[in-house]
Amino acid sequence: MIGKLKQNLLVACLVISSVTVFYLGRHAMECHHRIEEHSQPGGILLLSALGGNMRTTSRTSQNLTTPFVYNKDMPLIFIGGVPRSGTTLMRAMLDAHPEVRCGEETRVIPRILAMKQMWSRSGREKMRLDEAGVTDEVLDAAMQAFLLEIIVKHGEPANFLCNKDPFALKSLSYLAKIFPRAKFVLMIRDGRASVHSMISRKVTIAGFDLGSYRDCLTKWNRAIETMYTQCLEAADKCLPLHYEQLVLHPEKWMRTLLKFLDIPWNDAVLHHEELIGKAGGVSLSKVERSTDQVIKPVNVEALSKWVGKIPADVVRDMAVIAPMLSRLGYDPHANPPNYGRPDPKVLDNTRRVFKGEFQLPDFLKEQSQIQKSAEKQNPI
Repeated sequence: MIGKLKQNLLVACLVISSVTVFYLGRHAMECHHRIEEHSQPGGILLLSALGGNMRTTSRTSQNLTTPFVYNKDMPLIFIGGVPRSGTTLMRAMLDAHPEVRCGEETRVIPRILAMKQMWSRSGREKMRLDEAGVTDEVLDAAMQAFLLEIIVKHGEPANFLCNKDPFALKSLSYLAKIFPRAKFVLMIRDGRASVHSMISRKVTIAGFDLGSYRDCLTKWNRAIETMYTQCLEAADKCLPLHYEQLVLHPEKWMRTLLKFLDIPWNDAVLHHEELIGKAGGVSLSKVERSTDQVIKPVNVEALSKWVGKIPADVVRDMAVIAPMLSRLGYDPHANPPNYGRPDPKVLDNTRRVFKGEFQLPDFLKEQSQIQKSAEKQNPI
């Protein structure tokens, strides 16, 4: 009796499996034909071929059933740097431009890039992959497709799409290889300020010991050296931009940046705070730690908060602990440093910030304990 029951169950499972495989195979063939019908010469797909429903966006005034092509040769923008270096401010200012969309951090992009880097560094693993036919060419094509899908589809379409995941620029050279028309913005900030910010705001970053200024400055030095070296090697594809100069002279440096990116000037980039949460404007995450700061206009409130907060022994050894400070133009012995004088408009913004005129909007205040706990368990 039990044997008969087992036999019937096996037959039923076999039938269900066969039907499922048949259905999936037929569905895959239909999708393949549908994609071919909507493809452009050279294999460029329309968003409508993959999106299904008609959608419009106030940013581009385009309907996604009209040609919105994306491929590895599109002019992507990558913003990066050590966390707490002004990357969120930079992407918010760019997001304010009607022709640009950056959006929130994806978090997955630096992780998949780190995984690819690990495969490449291991001779044994590379040999195994090559033997399996998973060559560099295959991996590069897969990485292009994966990264493009994330960048294109995690927000609205726009004439210029950008990604802001700080540590993605650790793989700047590789990104420049697989996206030949991409440009990169490396945000640079005084390492003492970056480290004080991550420690005082308890921003968990993998590998950084938030209980030690010495350890964090050492890790900052290593990370910024990796990214800065690749930025210089990329030459005309990468613009190093100092956070301090951006907040002191926003119009000067945004004009420089937009010219570098071949994007027409628009005054909206100087008023990102007015476009937060608006259609086609600046979308902020409830769980990113910089959100409460970028709701404010460009100001100098945070420039020298680190002064007097770093242990004396670390201050004494600063030039040895973080030699990149000098290389990047910072005086490791200046406490406080002289970053320069702000533009009159920035001074006015700073006065308004100190008066408390800018508060976190209600729609950004809801951050549950579960989300906070998840952030601690999954550092940057």
